[in-house]
Amino acid sequence: HAVASLLPEGVDHLAAPEGAATLLVAAVSLETGLPVAVVRKEPKPYGTMSQVEGHAPSGARVCLIEDVSTTGHQVRRAAEVLAAAGVSIERIVLAIDRGGADHLREAGYDVGAVAVLRPA
Repeated sequence: HAVASLLPEGVDHLAAPEGAATLLVAAVSLETGLPVAVVRKEPKPYGTMSQVEGHAPSGARVCLIEDVSTTGHQVRRAAEVLAAAGVSIERIVLAIDRGGADHLREAGYDVGAVAVLRPA
């Protein structure tokens, strides 16, 4: 419930970078009923040959979900791939922010976090 409570009004799709965040975005999708897309690090060299798997059509208003972010690099790359496909990134929600939110905000993204854990 904590991640879903951070979704902004008007979001009509969810997405996540490939990896552990796919489990989290699946759970949020089950809770909200919103469709999901997963952004691969690289396009598949076979099959669909796509970098974005699932449903994120041009014009979609997406909340990108990440489990843990230390640098923000992986989720930022996913946001850039989605934006290049015509998707609007409404917010990035981090389950655990270990510093990545700062970099994402500097890049112009709206970021929310369930928990903030910074090194001492």
